[in-house]
This record gives sequence, structure tokens and C-alpha cells, in this order.
Amino acid sequence: MSRIGGVFARPGRKALIAYVTVGYPSTEATLEVVPVLAGAGCDIVELGIPFSDPLADGTTIQDASSRALQAGVTPRTCLETARRLRGKVDVPLLFMTYYNPVLRFGLDSFCTASAGAGIDGLIVPDLPPDEAGELDGFCAHEGLDLVYLLAPTSTGDRIRLVGERSRGFIYLVSLLGVTGVRDSLPAGIEDFVGRVRKETARPLCVGFGIASAEQAWRVGQVADGIIVGSRLVQLMRDDEPPYPLVRSFVQDLRAALDA
Repeated sequence: MSRIGGVFARPGRKALIAYVTVGYPSTEATLEVVPVLAGAGCDIVELGIPFSDPLADGTTIQDASSRALQAGVTPRTCLETARRLRGKVDVPLLFMTYYNPVLRFGLDSFCTASAGAGIDGLIVPDLPPDEAGELDGFCAHEGLDLVYLLAPTSTGDRIRLVGERSRGFIYLVSLLGVTGVRDSLPAGIEDFVGRVRKETARPLCVGFGIASAEQAWRVGQVADGIIVGSRLVQLMRDDEPPYPLVRSFVQDLRAALDA
């Protein structure tokens, strides 16, 4: 069982997955905040590799990526950051990236380097499973979980395909659109999770839009975990070590999920 799989093997515990953009607001901030996230109750941390055209992300993460790129953050910076974080935390680490940076780095080389840095898996939102055979093979060879996404519009055939190929968990996009903080979640989220649940036994984690303990509690009633990104990135913009705002927010999410 992979380290990510182990998270979902704990009876009765809902997974809390946090996203941060590597290098925002600085690389040192990333190195400092991830241990805070783990200590406050996060089970998995996604490390976002900055990219110039993050089509699945809203303005908050777009801005964070842009600032990180301007500061000179590259995939190699992210690999070194992951390596240093692996010495600080035991929670699974995933790279959240787009396909272009991986392709330019070299699929085989990127997977080898990621595994060597202590990364446990990849999420590549612009790579559908029916076009991911080569990367999937390299990930499997290095013991990396390749996580695929499903949207509310996904067909039954696509759900079954993702259920067969996604490793670690399946990332359920709560709505059509991009990442970002929202006041409320779609009314049909429970039906969406239930529809996917009928087709696969893989753990299901919901992201895009979760920004409060109340929303976390609601999603936790039907899913195996939640993914929170934009709100954390916003808090990091105004917070600083030892990150009391980030810690308090994550603790509130953890308490809601545990309830």
C-alpha cells in the first residue's frame, strides 16, 4: 500500500488535503508552512508547481503562480523544496502540476526525480486518463500514485475509466469552473459523489470551492476527504510565521471533519 493509500485505510477518519503553491509568497514560506499544516491536522499536502497558464485555477492561485515564477521558481526548485520538506514531515506529498512542465522536464526524468525527492504522487489536471499511458507507466515504475480528476459532467464511461486508473484517490471537482473561494457549494454535490461511488471503490476527495468548516462538514458526510487550496493561499498572503491564521483555519476544518 502506498503512503497515500495508508491515509484512507484509517477507519472513520476523513482526509484533509491542503494545497500550497511552491514559492508563494517565498520558498522559505513553503518550507515553514507545510509542517504547520501537517501539525494542525492535514493528512496530505499538495505542492503546486507554478505554471504560466494554470487553466484549472482561479485568480488566487493564478496570482500565486505568477509571483512564484517571477521570483524564479522552477520545477527543479520545487523538487529541492519537496526534498527538504520530506525531512520535516511524514505526511504524503503530491505535486500538483500541468503537463507541459513535466513534458519539458522529461516524463521519465521527472518521475524519477520526484520519487527521489520524497514525492508520493502527481495530479495533472490537464491530462485525461486516456492520454496518460506513458506518464502512468513511469509513475507506476517509481511508485508514484497518479491521481485523476472527475467533474459533475463526467459520463459513466469516464467515471469507470478513472476508477480503474486513478491511484491513491480520485479528485472530484465540485463544480464546473476553476478553483477559488466560494460562499456556497453546489446543491448537487451529494448526488455527484453518490454517482461516482456506485462505479468505484476508490477513495473520493472533493475540491474546488471549499473554504469553511461548514462546507468541510457537509462534504465530509459523503466523501472520503476534502481538498482546500485557494483559501489557504489567501491566508498565507496575510499571515506569517508561525502562521496562526493558517493553523487556526486548518484546525477548524479538522474539527469539522472529525465531527
